[in-house]
Amino acid sequence: MAIFLPTKSWRCNSILSQIFIATQSTIRSHAAWHCDELVHEVTSHNLWSTEDASTCMQKEKQRGSARNGHGAVGSAARREGGGARFFSVAGRSPAALGVGAARTAATLKQGEKEAASYWGVAPARLVKEDGTEWKWSCFRPWDAYEADVSIDLTKHHRPATLGDKVALWTVKAMRWPTDLFFQRRYGCRAMMLETVAAVPGMVAGAVLHLRSLRRFEQSGGWIRALLEEAENERMHLMTFMEVSQPRWYERALVVAVQGVFFHAYLATYLASPKVAHRMVGYLEEEAVHSYTEFLRDLEAGKIDGVPAPAIAIDYWRLPAGATLKDVVRVVRADEAHHRDVNHYASDIHCQGHALREVAAPIGYH
Repeated sequence: MAIFLPTKSWRCNSILSQIFIATQSTIRSHAAWHCDELVHEVTSHNLWSTEDASTCMQKEKQRGSARNGHGAVGSAARREGGGARFFSVAGRSPAALGVGAARTAATLKQGEKEAASYWGVAPARLVKEDGTEWKWSCFRPWDAYEADVSIDLTKHHRPATLGDKVALWTVKAMRWPTDLFFQRRYGCRAMMLETVAAVPGMVAGAVLHLRSLRRFEQSGGWIRALLEEAENERMHLMTFMEVSQPRWYERALVVAVQGVFFHAYLATYLASPKVAHRMVGYLEEEAVHSYTEFLRDLEAGKIDGVPAPAIAIDYWRLPAGATLKDVVRVVRADEAHHRDVNHYASDIHCQGHALREVAAPIGYH
């Protein structure tokens, strides 16, 4: 039987391999320990809430000197893509650290969470014109505007074609069950109305967006105009959610109605954009009528005139003492504007033009 003994070179390679593995393990453990301390410091808000960028960088240098080489090992591990790669704060630029430091714990709103990332992305701290803090993340100060309450509320498009009549009859048929279900509970009625009214702009904007990509052509601004309409309707909903909380079965109804209406409107828009826009125009006419009834009950004292929600005051630039009546007036003005835009879009199609051939009314919202 032959017995093979390990050679001298094999034993040397084995020893070197063991030394390499032990060294690599030590580097990884030091890097992971260094990263854990940074993560703990960030999550406890010591890094972002109380210190600026220069202080953080100075502390990191002092910490590295005190470890007698551990900091250098950790830095080397980060450069080599070691354990600290998934979450690195010290590797961020001073500018990014400065942005993060400005985000204090006092700026966090109720229900808002702060997330730190090695990408260096941090929300900017915004203030109003008077210097007070801007507390809304769903819209920005430059999105606020003053509604044109002088707009004509009585305009009505008389149906001239079969498509116009189909659109009008469809909207009338949709209003009957709404009147029966909500009656004069206008807060919940507005909630239902806005969940439906916010769908057409998003659907039409998405269809035009995809068409623009497929055909390599401009949209004439209509993508932006329609998406602005959808966002404005969504802000109406967020406002009335501050005034009236829907019951569980009303929420369930919203889910069902929105699901059906979304697919129905998408099919209608793909088949005939002029009918789809005409239908939205008539839907907005009904919205103007509903908000007029809402305002009439508020002025008659049948509904309590509560103060305007803070989100409405900032979004429409209302005075500090605004009430629910002021909110209903500006919302009604928005609906009248959407009425005119959609009837205008339908007329463009009826005249044989594409929307991209006519400039869209951008900049109202």
